[in-house]
Amino acid sequence: MPRALETPERIVWARNSAATTVCPTSFVTAQSTAWLEEYLVRRKLGQKGIDGLGAREVEAFLILEHELTEMNGGPSTEGQISGPAPRRRNV
Repeated sequence: MPRALETPERIVWARNSAATTVCPTSFVTAQSTAWLEEYLVRRKLGQKGIDGLGAREVEAFLILEHELTEMNGGPSTEGQISGPAPRRRNV
């Protein structure tokens, strides 16, 4: 029986230090979009604290802050939500 030809995985999207072999839009959920929108509104309004936020929101905002800082070329404390260093994770 002939073997099927296997196509090697290839990168379909890459930016800075992130890359994926599957379409990244499949990782974007309604919840992650809502967190991104809330994060941007909070930054625009200068809301820096974590009062009233749930643990998952805080984690999402810390990840977003970390990624934004990396994209801008380094550490910055302006506009950051205070808390522990974020872990890298899909949200």
